[in-house]
Amino acid sequence: MITPNSFPSTVVVYHSGYGHTQRMAEAIAEGAGARLLAIDAEGNLSDDGWAALDAADAIIFGSPTYMGGPSWQFKKFADASSKPWFSAKWQDKVFGGFTNSASLNGDKLNTLQYFVLLSGQHSGLWVSLGIKPSNVKASNRDDLNRMGSYIGPMAQSDADAAPDEMSVGDLETARLYGARVTSVARQYKSADRA
Repeated sequence: MITPNSFPSTVVVYHSGYGHTQRMAEAIAEGAGARLLAIDAEGNLSDDGWAALDAADAIIFGSPTYMGGPSWQFKKFADASSKPWFSAKWQDKVFGGFTNSASLNGDKLNTLQYFVLLSGQHSGLWVSLGIKPSNVKASNRDDLNRMGSYIGPMAQSDADAAPDEMSVGDLETARLYGARVTSVARQYKSADRA
């Protein structure tokens, strides 16, 4: 929960299989002024990571979309979050989420919806993207919100492309979203103080 006398702290907790989702996480963390917590290849997070999530005012989830949903490593983390769920440690926190896949669609919406539901199970408050889509003939790969998402940032990375070849627009969309989540957390904190 956001405490009245503290600056909102944001944590980005994510799994990345090949580095593309990590680049998105880094962009989001830059915009949010957030701490990065990587879920390891076995789906684990350190005790220090869990403590950081419990103390955070805002939590942003991230995972690649594999086979129509988040990676199994992220799902293992989500299942383990039943411990803070049981004691309502994340109740009234601000939440967000992002994803990446190789295909333009790739069923990324399912991953974002999974994150929304997970935040709802924790009695959290979800932050939408807040950037209109780039959807006219003149739009290109490096425009903001070229995926046309409203729930949270989506990125598309060609299956044979390295993480440093990601769309500048996708990464800037992620950075702006991170800033939005922290801004909403700040507004919520201010309202909570009033």
